[in-house]
Amino acid sequence: MNRKEIVITLPSKKPFKSIYQFKITLLETDPPIWRRIQVPDSYAFYDLHVAIQNAMGWTDSHLHQFEIADETRKRGIRHIECPYCIEDIEEDDFLLTTEVPIKNYLNKVGNSVLYRYDFGDSWEHDVLIEGIFKREPNIKYPRCLDGKLACPPEDCGSIPGYYECVEAVKKRDNSEGLLTWLGRWKPYNFNPKLVKFENPRSRLKETLED
Repeated sequence: MNRKEIVITLPSKKPFKSIYQFKITLLETDPPIWRRIQVPDSYAFYDLHVAIQNAMGWTDSHLHQFEIADETRKRGIRHIECPYCIEDIEEDDFLLTTEVPIKNYLNKVGNSVLYRYDFGDSWEHDVLIEGIFKREPNIKYPRCLDGKLACPPEDCGSIPGYYECVEAVKKRDNSEGLLTWLGRWKPYNFNPKLVKFENPRSRLKETLED
């Protein structure tokens, strides 16, 4: 069976009048690691992906996907895939994050989507719409309003590995070389004012060129 023609659209700025406020919570963390961000309602899922990466503190070094309820499908779920893993997608009717506006699936307060990053460590995030507001003048979007705790280090070994890192820092235990590997990472440090959001277009072009 021949696959449909694959289109990857580079992100571009689009006009918008409303913004979505999301609370992003990294699942299975206790206390929870979370962020609160606001993004334009004109965003595609890829733009949202970049905003989540930046707000959480991830480095976009692995694959990602969004998983959302879709009653039109037998399994009842729909995966919206990252644009650089096309060869690994098994479904023929796949959707790409660059091609799907977030408001196609997320358009009401209380709507949520599962965001999965790094299929090895499998970091899963609940992405919940807390509010939909009018755009404020003289405010640059996206922006990070609040959050708690540093996100886990990349490639630390999922949730169990994350807590091993936390314990090593708390006890100042470098017997396994973890403190050396972690460098300046501090599990309790997060300042929303230090979050810098990348241009999704530049981020995608850089990734596709790697």
